Amino acid sequence: MSEATSPPPSSIPDSDAIAKASSWVQPLRQEIGRVLVGQADLVDRLLVALLTNGHVLLEGVPGLAKTLAVRTLSSCLQAKFQRIQFTPDLLPADVVGTMVYHPRDGTFSPRLGPVFANLILADEINRAPAKVQSALLEAMQERQVTLGEQTYKLPDPFLVLATQNPIDQEGTYTLPEAQLDRFLLKVRVDYPSPSEERRVLDAMATSAPKLDVNPIVDIKEIVASRQVVNAVYMDDKVKEYIVALIHATRNPGPYAPHLKLLIRCGASPRGTINLALASKAIAFLSGRNYVSPNDVKQLAPDILRHRVLLSYEAEAEGRTSEDVVRELLEKLPVP
Repeated sequence: MSEATSPPPSSIPDSDAIAKASSWVQPLRQEIGRVLVGQADLVDRLLVALLTNGHVLLEGVPGLAKTLAVRTLSSCLQAKFQRIQFTPDLLPADVVGTMVYHPRDGTFSPRLGPVFANLILADEINRAPAKVQSALLEAMQERQVTLGEQTYKLPDPFLVLATQNPIDQEGTYTLPEAQLDRFLLKVRVDYPSPSEERRVLDAMATSAPKLDVNPIVDIKEIVASRQVVNAVYMDDKVKEYIVALIHATRNPGPYAPHLKLLIRCGASPRGTINLALASKAIAFLSGRNYVSPNDVKQLAPDILRHRVLLSYEAEAEGRTSEDVVRELLEKLPVP
């Protein structure tokens, strides 16, 4: 496998430009590491979302530091952070805000909701009913909120970092496919290794654990880095590889005929765009000015696991969308 199929054009940022633009990455990782033990992949996925202006759905059992990771990241970024606890009785106005009537002068004024922040932690997002999900959908996609006849822009950056518990189904609502597709990444948060868990025990087994971090990155640095990420070089062969992978989720016959009965619906073109953009971001975080096929393979499960819908046959066999994506990655020719 070749790391780059041809030299990048002169308009692509060189290694020095990448190093300068990403100078904040390692200090940020180290600062987060003072509080968050392990979970390096989770931190990198959150940074990918920041660099691509995308949203992240975190799935994992309780107690895996999903909330702590988001809160720590926001503290390091000098960003406005809001946590919204999603519950069955939550109303759209509790999230996006509402118009308040003033009877004295007969006028309305907006009361903006907690969604007007840089980082939104939507905790247990699948516990809120469909009307709340619909209200959040406009904010996620359009980065704006409509109250009455007025539209209000959300701050930049604006990221929804949502969590859900995969094992507790009582009192939950299935997220609609249209909303799932708005998430750039769906990240599975796993248990720590024994050595990491020992470090967690040493650091957190106290009634007052030290969770303070220093704000070391300005939001403007993140926004400026996005321009460099957009300019990261992607060879035509890598682009063709991404398109081939997305098409394989819709028509797996040429690569794995037995998967045809397991896939009900493949990834949309939004998946193609997001996989390409996220691959540029992971290359940037690695200090490279070009995308390799390994970048695509590394991110494909997180980009596609919530976009590939499985049939009843797949569910009966106990297969997951991640299994299907990984099998397609194994079968697909790599440039």
